Amino acid sequence: MHPLATALAPLLDRIGATAVAVEDREPGDVLLYWDGSPAVAVRLPGEELTSALDRMIGQVETELGAHLPDLPRPDKQRAVRLLEERGAFTLRKSVEAVAKALGVSRFTVYNYLNREQADS
Repeated sequence: MHPLATALAPLLDRIGATAVAVEDREPGDVLLYWDGSPAVAVRLPGEELTSALDRMIGQVETELGAHLPDLPRPDKQRAVRLLEERGAFTLRKSVEAVAKALGVSRFTVYNYLNREQADS
């Protein structure tokens, strides 16, 4: 892979995009140039991954170092706390979306939220 793709990897991971070899690019991919020549294509995430909540979830996964369903219970609770601090639960249908992302029920997310309020 081109050095530009390596340099961009942390940014692409953060926004849910991927680097693609120039010869494998598809319509809609963003072609990046290095010294005037095509170096790498960037495939942006689909619309379903670009919502504010999805971005917040992605950031929390990055901070916690794993996908939400793979986290142990205390880290799932921490994830819910981080999402609440960022305003995730002010968004429509966010509890359902977070529950799905965590691999738990809505009831569990509400319990995590209530636990945080009780500890405050």
